[in-house]
Amino acid sequence: MNNLCRCLSKLHIKSAIMKRYMVIWGALFFLVMFSSLYLMLETVSTANKPTELNTHELDNIEGKIQRIEEDLMKNHETIKEIKDTVRKIGKGGAVSLDQLKDVLDRHKDSDYGGNVGGKVGVVKMNQIKFQERKDKTVVKDLTIPTDMCLLADAPEAKTDYKLTDVFEKNSFTDVDGGVWKQGWPITYDNSQWSKRSLKVFVIPHSHTDPGWLKTFMEYYRQQTKLIFENMIPKLEEDGRRKFMYAEMSFFSLWWDEIDIGKKERVKKLIENGQLEIVTGGWVMTDEANAHYFAMIDQLLEGHQWLDGTLGVKPKSGWSIDPFGYSSTMAYILREADFSNMLIQRVHYSLKKYLAKEKALEFMWRQQWDQEGSTDIFCHMMPFYSYDAPHSCGPDPKICCQFDFMRLPNTKFRCPWKLNPLPITEGNVAERVNLLIDQYKKKAQLYKTDTLLVPLGDDFRYDTAGEWDLQFQNYQKMIDYINHHPELKIEVHFGTLSDYFNAVYERTNVEEGGRPPQVPTLSGDFFTYADREDNYWSGYYTSRPFYKNLDRVTEVHLRAAEIIYTTALGYARKHASSNFPSVAFMKFLVDARRNLGLFQHHDGITGTSKEFVVADYGKRLVESINNMKKLIAECATYLSVEDKAKYSYTPSSPIFNIDELRKNHDSLPEKNVLMLTNEPSPVLMYNSLTHVRQHVVKVYVSSPYVEVKDPSGEVIQSQVEPYWTDKEKIATDIFKVSFVAEVPGLGISCYYIKQVTENDNPKNTLSFVTIYHSTSTTPANIKPFPLDIKTHSEDFTIENDYLKISFTEGTSMLKTVNRKEDEEEHKVSVEFVEYSTRRSGDKSGAYLFLPEGVAKPVPTLSPFTRIVRGPVISEVQVFTHTVNHVVRLINSPGTEGQSVDMYNIVDIRQQIDKEIAVRITTDIKNEDRVFYTDLNGYQMSRRKTYDKLPLQANFYPMPAMMFLEDSNTRFSVLSAQSLGCSSLQQGVMEVMMDRRLSHDDSRGLGEGVKDNKATPNRFKFLIESRKGSKPPSKTELRFPSLLGHLTSAHMLGSFFVLPQYKNSKLMALTTSVRPLDVDLPCELYMLNLRTMQNKDDSDALKYVPKETAAMILHRYGIDCSYPAKSLTCYTNGGKVAFAKIFNDLKMLEVKSMSLTLMYERENLDMEALTTVKPMEINTFKVTFRSSET
Repeated sequence: MNNLCRCLSKLHIKSAIMKRYMVIWGALFFLVMFSSLYLMLETVSTANKPTELNTHELDNIEGKIQRIEEDLMKNHETIKEIKDTVRKIGKGGAVSLDQLKDVLDRHKDSDYGGNVGGKVGVVKMNQIKFQERKDKTVVKDLTIPTDMCLLADAPEAKTDYKLTDVFEKNSFTDVDGGVWKQGWPITYDNSQWSKRSLKVFVIPHSHTDPGWLKTFMEYYRQQTKLIFENMIPKLEEDGRRKFMYAEMSFFSLWWDEIDIGKKERVKKLIENGQLEIVTGGWVMTDEANAHYFAMIDQLLEGHQWLDGTLGVKPKSGWSIDPFGYSSTMAYILREADFSNMLIQRVHYSLKKYLAKEKALEFMWRQQWDQEGSTDIFCHMMPFYSYDAPHSCGPDPKICCQFDFMRLPNTKFRCPWKLNPLPITEGNVAERVNLLIDQYKKKAQLYKTDTLLVPLGDDFRYDTAGEWDLQFQNYQKMIDYINHHPELKIEVHFGTLSDYFNAVYERTNVEEGGRPPQVPTLSGDFFTYADREDNYWSGYYTSRPFYKNLDRVTEVHLRAAEIIYTTALGYARKHASSNFPSVAFMKFLVDARRNLGLFQHHDGITGTSKEFVVADYGKRLVESINNMKKLIAECATYLSVEDKAKYSYTPSSPIFNIDELRKNHDSLPEKNVLMLTNEPSPVLMYNSLTHVRQHVVKVYVSSPYVEVKDPSGEVIQSQVEPYWTDKEKIATDIFKVSFVAEVPGLGISCYYIKQVTENDNPKNTLSFVTIYHSTSTTPANIKPFPLDIKTHSEDFTIENDYLKISFTEGTSMLKTVNRKEDEEEHKVSVEFVEYSTRRSGDKSGAYLFLPEGVAKPVPTLSPFTRIVRGPVISEVQVFTHTVNHVVRLINSPGTEGQSVDMYNIVDIRQQIDKEIAVRITTDIKNEDRVFYTDLNGYQMSRRKTYDKLPLQANFYPMPAMMFLEDSNTRFSVLSAQSLGCSSLQQGVMEVMMDRRLSHDDSRGLGEGVKDNKATPNRFKFLIESRKGSKPPSKTELRFPSLLGHLTSAHMLGSFFVLPQYKNSKLMALTTSVRPLDVDLPCELYMLNLRTMQNKDDSDALKYVPKETAAMILHRYGIDCSYPAKSLTCYTNGGKVAFAKIFNDLKMLEVKSMSLTLMYERENLDMEALTTVKPMEINTFKVTFRSSET
């Protein structure tokens, strides 16, 4: 009876609940239909107004109609889902009431009173409410699917040698090893070759720096050209001779000058294996400071040049002079389908450690690679240098005697005063025995019975005499050795591939495979030391002005490549003969090569002569200015409604570039938009592949402005003064800031006009506060409100996400409060400086040799300005050496989640000082472990060791570093490459500039004294770990998705293109949307590069091909941290090529090797292609040339 009562009671309750949900469903149905009808009537009434509509208004109406269609469809689907769920419950289906509630919750904001069709409504920003809009993009927090997080949670790669472990085990003691000073006495047993002789390859080479002590062109004219001119006849004299060359920047220059006959002779030398092109990049790239975009781009430029002219596809990497090595480069070469590589400049103590283990040859594996798919066979040279004295064996005074360019009456000598002797019949036996003893000792350091012996040095073989001396004397010894089998050794001239092929053949392994007993290794080889405590951590920061210029060039080149390819596609679609495709292709090719040239290991490193650095800088600035012009003109073409009316007139463009760099050593000057009461269009270009909301700043001629977005609505703006001095402002230049929204790879047109004072309530004049005024007369900055404080006090600025406080007296950052979780974090900033040693070796362009720890730079009572407003608030602090700005951006996008720090560093009044910014946090990073990025591509674990000198604990930071503990991660994101460290728990130091009077005895012959007023920019990102998930126990780390995108957004700011003064406007579309579907958050379009035609054809050189290289990189993501304030989605790195673009149709897509040397497969463009985490994949895309 009790059970029956309980059942009746449950039925009664269920019936009541059912009735309640039926009422809810009915009300919801009525509300949805009513809202939809209202929207339709409102739009129709607007459309029927008897006024003449311009293009702008038509676009607005068209957008409303499209939104109605979307809303009706969405409402239909919503009602259907609710009805189906209620029906199942009514029929007693196994569907709970909770599920119905879930359906209602998911759709309650789909149309009414909140978000419309996934579009955001009110965007609240710090007391300013933006007008409700139904066409704004959702800014949301993403939940990343678990299957996208597997890489970060997986164990790191299993390898025989992990360099972080080697650092722990190695004592780094510097014991004198005798003739091999950094090694040990080597002995051998001749019987080890009783079954098979030692096979030796002598490899003639010349290392040619594209700039160092001379400029690129000076080196070419005076030395490198002579190497090539002598190479042809001297190799032709004897088919047994071999030669190897690497840098295509020089080779292409020479190729353009020689006649067809010489070109055919060169091709024949390559075909018969006498001449090998190794690596084949534009330069031998630096691997510490260079960003992976530029590293790939210079390799791609070299490979495309080779493929288009010589038909050559290099297989082996040759990197003998960069000052330390990144595993990123190993990955790049492997993805380019290289089989092998060689490196040289590795810390002498690590070389000794690996040599003792016979592990100088290894399969270099990426630390995140579980399968070994990234393995590449790597040979490490064992001794001090790549020159001849340090190449044949452990005793340099003996090896020097076999560099025959050091014979009497030549320009070189052996420092050990034991000079070479010409080889004769009378002394060949004695000389051979002396030489092969070194060969056999060197062979003890490797596990195979094949030996590589380089024969060359910087700019060698530039005279016919050297070719004769080296080849003739060596050939006599080679002939003697090979005719005496009892020596158990055979010797040949060879190339790098000859050596590796012999290793594979003798170990019965296919090319690129893992020879038996060769170990696997993971990690990178930083920081390099060549002797004693001489660590090469200074070049991470040397010439930071040009490191910043490098990143600016890179950002402009990438954006220009993408918008050019897009505009070219539309020009072909519309048969626009007036689009300047050839002129712009020349701009691009020149910029690719100028940026590539600067990646040279004496370029971006800042280790060249002053006048050489200036030459690099002039090339970069020329390319930056050209890329700006290209971007502005392509944006103009894409925005013009009637493409047939477009014409290219370089002297009178419609849209201006945002800024101009007049000289290689000057900061950019902003162009000012001259306002009238007529709206002036300003184009915004977004080079990233997802829609973004981003704060832009336009320089204008009036403080009273009105800004309209592409839909014609007036939006919130903030105007701040343009300062001409600490307390003086310009009366005709102002800065207006506002949040712009631009589609992925798209363009939005905003309009700005001058209005009368108080005419636009949505325009706010910034409020200015001044501390520590030094003026004797009151400041007048009208019309801006001003408060001059006569006393010191703590103060704050804030946005919707963060509130940050500053210290009384110094005005430096003190804490960061995250409003969402009400957590306050200690984040104090101060400037510190290092002094160079007073005696012994001193800091120079390469070396960092400080006199103890850094000392704080006094900053008591600095002049301080605080500018507050609804869009931007910032603190500007002026110290003796740094103009320091800390900024909060009030944007619904990623910008609002981080603290922006911008400095202009000027130490031209200092000498023998190195200045850094020190950030002290409350992060409790155990064992002083921190993480720095490698080339902006991956993170590497670092640890500060007391057993190493201070300078050894500094590492390169091209883009990012972070500390973390069990709860929080603190990241410093950098817009330029600099050196960094974490010498104490919770503390980070980033070097900003160095001014040094001394040469550091590494060949440069001068200090670093050409300092400039140098900009640098950083973002501080504080993230709390989600839930109770502990940090990974492995050493593998990845940035969060927010970290990745914050960095990408910082570098990829919108390009702002104001109307050119007095330009004649054409009818413009308010928004250009090339993408049909945005790419997911985790996919980064590294490039969309239109392919160049035959470089050695005058007729075709700058005629663009119909193919483009689309390079996609899928981020590795740490899902432990929330993905906040994003406007993109995730889908596991999938893309359907046929659905990427709106109007540009693809004929075919092929999967290629990284630099397009090898085709992998034809892809189904309709199917989804998946890019795996961390992978960089290249696709060759062929676009349809016209509507037909």
